[in-house]
Amino acid sequence: MDFKIEKPNFRNACYSILDYGAKSELDFNNREAIQKAIDTCSQNGGGSVIVPNGYFLTGPIQLKSDVNLHLEDNAFLQFTKSKEEYPLIWTDYEGQRRIRATSPISARNQSNIAITGHGVIDGNGFLWRGIKKFKLTEKEWSRCLKLSPYVKETKEGGIWYPTKTIYEGVLKGEPDYNDPKALEIASQNYDLYRPVLLSLVNCDKILIEDITIQNSPAWNIHPWFCTNFTLKNAKVRNKFSAQNGDGLDLESCQNCEIVGTIFEVGDDGICLKSGKNALARKTTGPCKNVWIHDCKVFDAHGGFVVGSEMSRGVKNILVEDSTFIGTDIGIRFKSAIGRGGVVKDITIRNILMSNILEEACIFTMGYVLRNLETEATDEMSSTIKEDIPEFKDILLENINCNGAKIAVRINGLKELPIHDLTFKNVNIKADEALDLSLCKDIRFENVTITTKKEKVTYKNEVLNG
Repeated sequence: MDFKIEKPNFRNACYSILDYGAKSELDFNNREAIQKAIDTCSQNGGGSVIVPNGYFLTGPIQLKSDVNLHLEDNAFLQFTKSKEEYPLIWTDYEGQRRIRATSPISARNQSNIAITGHGVIDGNGFLWRGIKKFKLTEKEWSRCLKLSPYVKETKEGGIWYPTKTIYEGVLKGEPDYNDPKALEIASQNYDLYRPVLLSLVNCDKILIEDITIQNSPAWNIHPWFCTNFTLKNAKVRNKFSAQNGDGLDLESCQNCEIVGTIFEVGDDGICLKSGKNALARKTTGPCKNVWIHDCKVFDAHGGFVVGSEMSRGVKNILVEDSTFIGTDIGIRFKSAIGRGGVVKDITIRNILMSNILEEACIFTMGYVLRNLETEATDEMSSTIKEDIPEFKDILLENINCNGAKIAVRINGLKELPIHDLTFKNVNIKADEALDLSLCKDIRFENVTITTKKEKVTYKNEVLNG
């Protein structure tokens, strides 16, 4: 690792939220008390804001410089949901300027901040998220219908929505973002615009340690243009049914360490991003200098994921000594025409995988959001050089996978094939072996792939598709 990650450091001073009017009562909103404790701590030179053991309901809060929000072992911080407390704002989501509701926890342009302790932060995401029927048991689906009758019929069996305003917003669609009244129009269906639970923008020296973060309205943790970010020994949880329930989306961040953390979420587990399409490329800001190690990922779309928003580039990444169990895909790189950007200088080593539902390793340039037909059309019709993404100079070493549908799938672009990938000391058991197309200089060194039909070992071969 050729970079240094700076950690925050705090003054030895404690501010209990109880001293600012907080109450551990089921119906008492502690937002004002918690925010006052945070503001006072920051203004006085910093320290720790203590959330003691107990149940604390709160509206959205903002972290401030030099403050460590510390939850004691049996502290449970749960967020409310209301149009008044979560006004719609312009922000960034899925790599583009978007309207979203205010995040439960946010920080912008702050430094030296932390969330620590063994307590639980709960985003109350069930109040925000739609749920696809095919992801639930019949008993779970029946429970949803008792809470709300709003269901949009689909080929997959339907999507349940917790409120009428979300349901009507889905049918109506989002407003034209160029309309000066876009925020006003969107506010009629404010809870359609689900926020990420923890939003960090342009912050420096951040630590999230030991905490359990769960039940997010959309993504759990979204650092964006941050530096010196550390996620250590935490638990990041969502139900399998949580649509867009990503664990960590590290976007255009630099000098980061993800260590000892357990992810069990409804979408991608550990994901690196850097903006989407031509608009994102106007701003320089690759996701780079990231060290991910000693993590475990369960029940996610992907264990370690890059993209599909990677237009500002992703580089100098080390992923090692981690385990992915029961994820849809193990190691996943995804992009599409229109994105542009370069993903390079990535090492993934010492990875154990088991019971992977689809590909153990996939590199694809054919990823588009099927529910956004106009975006998909624009992307697939684009042919200018700057719109063509590139994957290259990636090493996968000491990878063992016991069970997958396909061992390795690499599908590139005719405009620029995926190239210069190396698989070294890899052992995969899968139903099918390889699916290679529009790729070149794919080196297999001591790679064994075992299927029901055969066992093939590649000693030192260069494959092209």
